[in-house]
Amino acid sequence: MNPVELLDIIGAGETSKVQFKEKLPHADSLGHEIVAMSNSIGGTILLGIADKTGAIIGLLPEQIEYADRKIAEFADNLRPPVYVSTEVVKITELDTSKYVLIINVPEGINKPYKTAQGEIYIKQGSNKRLLTDNAEIMRLFQQSGNLLADEMEVYDSSINDINEQYFSNYFLKEFKETYQEKGLTYEEALKAKKVLKNGHISLAGLLFFGKDPQSIKPAFTIKAVSYFGNDLSENQYRSKPEDFRGTIPMLFEQGMNFFQSHLRKQQKGQKFNSTGILEISENALIELVQNALVHRDYFKNSPIRIFIFDNRVEIISPGKLPNSLSVDEIKYGNPVIRNNQIAMFSSHTLPYSGLGSGLKRATKEQPDIELINDEPGEQFIARIPRIVDS
Repeated sequence: MNPVELLDIIGAGETSKVQFKEKLPHADSLGHEIVAMSNSIGGTILLGIADKTGAIIGLLPEQIEYADRKIAEFADNLRPPVYVSTEVVKITELDTSKYVLIINVPEGINKPYKTAQGEIYIKQGSNKRLLTDNAEIMRLFQQSGNLLADEMEVYDSSINDINEQYFSNYFLKEFKETYQEKGLTYEEALKAKKVLKNGHISLAGLLFFGKDPQSIKPAFTIKAVSYFGNDLSENQYRSKPEDFRGTIPMLFEQGMNFFQSHLRKQQKGQKFNSTGILEISENALIELVQNALVHRDYFKNSPIRIFIFDNRVEIISPGKLPNSLSVDEIKYGNPVIRNNQIAMFSSHTLPYSGLGSGLKRATKEQPDIELINDEPGEQFIARIPRIVDS
């Protein structure tokens, strides 16, 4: 980093990725900051900068040497260790040279990172927050690929909660043979597809082959509402709010039927008596509903929501984009699959390619889609404008 770049960073003030420290903090304090950045999106700690004002105080050469050595010790004591890098930048002002020690903290690939005392911190704006909620901690495991929600066992479930016909039909579709023709018993086939583990159903198994998935996981539904006006607070419904239940293929079908029933159909060059074309691209809606069902965060106990307003449609999926993935990256078909088992089952039961191209196809079909990664709200929103009647 050169002096001009450093001055630009200092001038912008402290953020979730930049922290100022006038001198080397206590080991615990610095450990908390490094852990929080590693568990979030990484960042930079500047030593020699006043916390409140951003004034350049600078460090003496002997302070830099001592701090550099201690920083490595502090980072090695974290669990797992965090591999930080340091550099020194000289800033000259009014014939006076001041030295700033820069600590570069990468985003961790083995989350969650913990302090020497076993505490887990994450960044929240320019501050940090101690993490105690189990669901949030599990999402950190999920980000590093150490824990997958859809492959976890649902402990209050058993083989009796599976609809054997649903599973048999799926097995035949995937393998072009029945599990009996493959020489497997029903239980062996369930275990082979990772649907049954230690006597319990996996979450993916429940959501695809369960007799009544919402009796065990009631939050995993779709809630759909068509409103008068353009504001949730107006509380005026064109249709009674609906809760869709069932397996993921059933939820997909109900979601699409809701759009067919509540969006306008337009004549676009068809014959006089032919059925109109949906005002929003049906192919785009297919991709967006699939994306919400397949790639949502199943560690969040909340439903997918579909809202139809006079001027727009919104499909809101629980969970922000994983692993620092950006909206621009997903538009160009760069996938990070959060739910591998669900994606695999979807490839044989939904019009799902599994190649990360769904949102790319949706935006091609409907270029005015707005995709919003709402990080503070922990949700992903697809917003499609409607043509407002004059």
